[in-house]
Amino acid sequence: MNFNKGEFLAAYGLSRQIPKSEKMEIAFAGKSNVGKSSAINKIFNRKNLARVSAVPGKTATINFYYVNEELNFVDLPGYGYAKVSKSEKERWSELIEGYFQQDRKLVLVVQLIDMRHPPSKLDVDMVNYLIEWELPFIVLLTKADKLNKTQTEQRLQRIREELPCGDQITIIPFSSQKGTGVEEVKEILEEVCADFKEQAEDSSETSEV
Repeated sequence: MNFNKGEFLAAYGLSRQIPKSEKMEIAFAGKSNVGKSSAINKIFNRKNLARVSAVPGKTATINFYYVNEELNFVDLPGYGYAKVSKSEKERWSELIEGYFQQDRKLVLVVQLIDMRHPPSKLDVDMVNYLIEWELPFIVLLTKADKLNKTQTEQRLQRIREELPCGDQITIIPFSSQKGTGVEEVKEILEEVCADFKEQAEDSSETSEV
């Protein structure tokens, strides 16, 4: 899979505006300023494809990015930023939950958490939501370059205790600055897409019988 041809497709402010899912989709979720845009740029090997804002809470839309003819990336609004109105928070919540509750070809959710700190209540709530709705996901621990080797090992051990079902989750230290975890993430994305396509083909053949 060639990740170097990524392009911005569209942004939507309400879940009802999102067009029907025609391709496989990989969604990126996380708190405001956790590094979602930087992670997407790094995976695409582009500097400014996804706009990196210096102001938390700036991503107020669901942004779609073209990967190839079979796959889109979906950047969900960052949650947890306090300095926005209640109505705006409710709109963001409607966007995220509305997206997940649609009938979409969702292959994987990439949940981003800042490696330097324990997951927030909203991070834990999000993981619980993904587990409850049986949505496939992995966790990227962003800003791994800010920690040394010992601190990294300690946080990896602790986060498995801090997250629900932490010992059963694929957790990857990730750095958009140094490239830590990028190739591992790409391999996982390719693998889950191949599995999704195979299952869809098997299901189609079964329904034709």
